[in-house]
Amino acid sequence: VQLQASGGGLVQAGGSLRLSCAASGRNFNNLNMGWFRQAPGKEREFVAAYKRGSTYYLDSVKGRFTISRDSAKNTVYLQMNSLKPEDTAVYYCAAGTTQITSTIRNHLSYPYWGQGTQVTVSS
Repeated sequence: VQLQASGGGLVQAGGSLRLSCAASGRNFNNLNMGWFRQAPGKEREFVAAYKRGSTYYLDSVKGRFTISRDSAKNTVYLQMNSLKPEDTAVYYCAAGTTQITSTIRNHLSYPYWGQGTQVTVSS
């Protein structure tokens, strides 16, 4: 599976960005798709995931971020609204096939990763 992420950038606090991740190389409908982020000096952190019609979010982004997918385009999106400076990080999309829902937030459940895209939120 190859993943190509895009859509990062610089935005003021309160603004919005939409990240995209295009997948190729495997039946997209069989993949769980996730977004993770990593800020400088911090560990990689789960942000959101889409698994068989269900969505999962980091508590601090609930109500602000929305993960969605377009199967016709083999693409997953992360719509980020009301951005805060603490959302600043490199964002990564990831794909996996775990059937165990309790592991959906674990980066080890995703063997395929895209390159990161930088999101910077200024105060």
